[in-house]
Formats: sequence, structure tokens, C-alpha cells
Amino acid sequence: MNAPTLTAPFCLEYSFKRSLGPVLSAFFTGLRDGQIIGIRAQDGRVLVPPCEYDPRTAAELSELVPVASEGVVTSYAWVSTPRPKHPLQRPFAFALIKLDGADTPMLHVVDAIDPDCMQTGMRVRVQWAKERVGAITDIASFVPEETA
Repeated sequence: MNAPTLTAPFCLEYSFKRSLGPVLSAFFTGLRDGQIIGIRAQDGRVLVPPCEYDPRTAAELSELVPVASEGVVTSYAWVSTPRPKHPLQRPFAFALIKLDGADTPMLHVVDAIDPDCMQTGMRVRVQWAKERVGAITDIASFVPEETA
């Protein structure tokens, strides 16, 4: 005889706020002002988004570096049926985008017409939100450069 399956309601949430500190504050203030900021590691790499400590060496980082608002798609996944909490409510791509001047890609969305418009190596440009408040959503999306 099989034992009955036990179930219980569970809601995963993060009910705390994190202070940003100087590095992430600069990044989000830059977004509000229409600029993307990275950080230089000791070996010269520019990390975007910036982090307080080098992920390779754990060294503290502090040299903020502006990078371009355009770059190259290094990888992507097409979302044909967006879910209610997705950033766009039409088909789009989640993509890793290496901005010009950066050595690491950042994850964001590309607002492309259909999956045939997407390819690794394509150039994209930031589409800024109409109202910016200092959040990652200040980048409404990236768009293919030929349509920007």
C-alpha cells in the first residue's frame, strides 16, 4: 500500500532589503542617468554588472569604468510565450550581452520581432525606459542595432 503524499503550501520570497553599497549604487545611479558602469579587476578585465569583489581572486574592487550601451549577443534563449512576470509581454529573447568595453556579458532581454531575428554575434543597443529610477528595469530592453 502506498502512503499518501503529504503536501503543504509554500511561498518562496525574500522579505528583506539589501543596502547597495558604493559599487552597486554607482551602477544603478548610472542606469538612472542613462549610462552603464562596470568595474575593473586587478588583471584589467572590466566586469559588467560590477561586483564588489573579483570572482576569480576575491580581491576588493573599486575602479568604476563606463562602458558602451551597445554590444554583442554571446548566447540567447527565445521565449515564445512570456509569463505574467516576464519583462516583456510579447515574444523576446533572454540574452547574455557583452557590451563594448566590457569583458563579461550581462543578462538582459532582447526585444526582437521573431526568433529568426536573433543570432549569436549580433549587435544590440540599449532601449532605455521612458522613466528611469535607478533599477535594472531602467534598461527596458536591448534591440537589434539595425532596428535601433
